[in-house]
Amino acid sequence: MVSASWPEPQRAPAARRHATSVKIMVAGGLGVGKTTAVQSISEIATINTDNWMTEPGRPLDALADGQGKTTTTVAMDFGRITLESDLVLYLFGTPGQPRFWTIWEDLCRGASAALVLADARRLETSFPAIDYFERDADIPFAVAVNRFDDVLPHPVERIRAALELPEHVPLTTVDARSRSSVARALITTVGHSLRQAVLASGGDASGGGR
Repeated sequence: MVSASWPEPQRAPAARRHATSVKIMVAGGLGVGKTTAVQSISEIATINTDNWMTEPGRPLDALADGQGKTTTTVAMDFGRITLESDLVLYLFGTPGQPRFWTIWEDLCRGASAALVLADARRLETSFPAIDYFERDADIPFAVAVNRFDDVLPHPVERIRAALELPEHVPLTTVDARSRSSVARALITTVGHSLRQAVLASGGDASGGGR
C-alpha cells in the first residue's frame, strides 16, 4: 500500500504484474498550477490542450496583472505516474475557465479521487471546484494550496476556514513545480480516497478494529 513516508515516485517497471490503475482528477481554477503539477510528476510525455491566451479572450480568462500566464487549458491535461509497482495513477487535469466546466462531468467519469489545487492569493477561484466535488460528484477530494514563489501568505488553518472545508477533507500545501511535492499531495489524495471507501463499506478506516 501507499505510505506517507514514501519519498519519490518510481518509474514504471519493464514488466508490471497485477497493477491497479486509478484515475485521479487534478482540478481547480484558472492559473492555479494544474498543468504544471501534471507535467512535474508524469513519467510519460504529457498530453495537454493548451491554447494561447489572446486579447479578446482575456475578459473571459482574466488573471491578476503580473502573473505572466500566456496559455490556458481548454480540454484537459493527461499524465501517468507509478507510485509503487502495483499502483499506477492516471492524472486528468481539468480546464479552469467557467466556460469549459461543462466537460468536467465527462472527465470525472470513473475517477476515484480528485486533488483540488488552490491559490491562496485568489481563494475565490477554488470555490467552484470544491463545490463541484462536495455537491455534484461522488468523488473524494483533497485540497492542496500551491506555494507560488515558495510563499504561503496565510496559515493553512486560516485557509481551511476561508474555504469552509470540512475537517475530514485533507488540506496540504504543494509546490506544483516539484515532483516530490506533487507526489506527496497525490499520496494524501489516494490515502483519503481509500479511507472514504473503507468507511462507506462500514469498515474502520483507522485500522483500529483489526
